[in-house]
Amino acid sequence: MKPQVKPLTPNFSSGPCAKHPGYDLMQLQIDTLGRSHRSALGKDRLAQVCTETAEILGLPERYKVAVVPASDTGAVEMALWSLLGERAVDVLAWESFGKGWVFDIINQLKLTDTRCFEADYGQLPNFSKVDFQRDVVFTWNGTTAGVKVPDGNWIPDDRGGLTICDATSAVFAMDIPWEKLDVVTFSWQKVLGGEAAHGMLILSPRAVARLESYSPPWPLPKIFRLTKNGKLNEGVFKGETINTPSMLCVADYLDALAWVKSLGGVAATIEKSENNLTVIKKFVAENDWLEFLAKDPASISNTSICLTLKAEAEQVKTIVTLLDVEGVAFDIGSHRDAPAGLRIWGGATIESSDLEKLMPWISWAYKEIVDCW
Repeated sequence: MKPQVKPLTPNFSSGPCAKHPGYDLMQLQIDTLGRSHRSALGKDRLAQVCTETAEILGLPERYKVAVVPASDTGAVEMALWSLLGERAVDVLAWESFGKGWVFDIINQLKLTDTRCFEADYGQLPNFSKVDFQRDVVFTWNGTTAGVKVPDGNWIPDDRGGLTICDATSAVFAMDIPWEKLDVVTFSWQKVLGGEAAHGMLILSPRAVARLESYSPPWPLPKIFRLTKNGKLNEGVFKGETINTPSMLCVADYLDALAWVKSLGGVAATIEKSENNLTVIKKFVAENDWLEFLAKDPASISNTSICLTLKAEAEQVKTIVTLLDVEGVAFDIGSHRDAPAGLRIWGGATIESSDLEKLMPWISWAYKEIVDCW
């Protein structure tokens, strides 16, 4: 029978993601609006973004945090264009965003000594083949594949090259071994449900040393420049952004960070996300007509949770539309480049109770469409 109870919040998009529970636009601290981001007040709030991010995430000493243009994509591109070229590169990809970095490294930067380790959707590449004397580029969580890196044990502490990690759908939801990573990027609109257009760039001391000792042979646009006269532009990591940020988005992000602190910190947001995955794991175990896209249980993402159904692509599309029309799940179709299926966001801003209410609706929609097709 058709379920009667709907999720209180049907926003299960994988980005931009749902706002945190209790979010109230009217509660944002917006005294910076209409003010210059270069004002003392503006710079103070931007510096607060950097310092609170480092504090809440528990970054190692001397790691640096900056707000940069163009969301996570801009942060990754800034790292690739500013740091690569000094040595050979290994790049790993198992979904569309990782494959995008492969394309840019080979076709835009034209780095000829590049090795690509790719895997199909649902799988991970063979990490044992990676040479860490080379620079290594990879995503921590494949947002369009629902496949995450289980841990950082495959990354040595005595590596020669840099590790550059796109972690936009992992930060604040997965246990990140920061000492293993030299560059980490993420965006506000993912796990914290913040607003788009701004990226976060985290650099280790090794990455800073590379910036100060190496200049790439290609021109760098202004929005990519992290050094001045051969030294790190420290101001960028103290809130002096390269271009004009949205102070409304900054206020929104600071509100999200305050919410994380109210829960008890990043350990609590990780636990919330893992609890969300548990709800869907139980549902999958009880139904033989769907399964996780991820083949290895250890690699199942707890944020971008991707499912395949025993159904034709058009049937899946119709199921997604039906759930949308019923107002129980918005934007849960798989990414256009991924196999047909469902992609349900399970980050910390999603309540497990809403996922529990959603599961019967998925069963109902499947039977409505597939049995009557």
